[in-house]
Amino acid sequence: MQLDGKVAVVTGANQGIGQGVAEAFAREGAKVVMAARRAKELDAAAAAIRSAGGEASVVPADISLESDVLSLVQGAVDLYGTLDVIVNNAGVTGPIGPIWELDVADFQQCLDVNLTGMWLCCREAVKVMKEKQSGKIINIGSITGKRPAATRTAYCASKMGVVGLTRSLALEVGEFNINVNCISPGGVKGPRLALLAEQMKITLDEIYALASEGAALHRVTENDDIAAMCVFLASDLGHNISGQDINIDAGTVMF
Repeated sequence: MQLDGKVAVVTGANQGIGQGVAEAFAREGAKVVMAARRAKELDAAAAAIRSAGGEASVVPADISLESDVLSLVQGAVDLYGTLDVIVNNAGVTGPIGPIWELDVADFQQCLDVNLTGMWLCCREAVKVMKEKQSGKIINIGSITGKRPAATRTAYCASKMGVVGLTRSLALEVGEFNINVNCISPGGVKGPRLALLAEQMKITLDEIYALASEGAALHRVTENDDIAAMCVFLASDLGHNISGQDINIDAGTVMF
């Protein structure tokens, strides 16, 4: 197994990409600490992993709150003695609409979760990894952070920030043998895309068509596609990859 004995924190692990990553990590032998705001969904996701023979623990957390992030990372260390991998997946879609109609509070909340919260998780993880001189940080971005999307200024700004955070941090912590990478998914089947369809007042079929439009492979992305790359980057196979922004989007964006 690629991650046998590794301790991994996955944020936003109650559904979608995060749940898929947590399940894949557990199958590969990792001890997974799952975090999200909705405790009931989180408990159910962890129970499913345990019933399949994996090891999963739950630490409910709102990553936009510094105190919750401190408790999350310390909770992982208290449970398993260390932290080897963190996947920063928690995020929100943010407000949708023309900029002149958006509220500052909605814009700020998107940044607080998607960027500041990720920064906090990176900061606390690095404190542990620096001492042990090893670690893997995987930030989940979006192709929307590099390709224009009208009416989504908050989300695009936050996800572009994820790329800058990843590259800067990779330079900063490389001397401590810590790898930092970003995965930028395209439209991924699951609750986030369903929520976006609802916000845009279109059907699920229509949002899938939009997500696959222009993709070289003419399809949307699956949770398992993201999870597979996370396993690769978290394993020894990815030991010499850092500071990269990897698109997993069926060939929609090629830069």
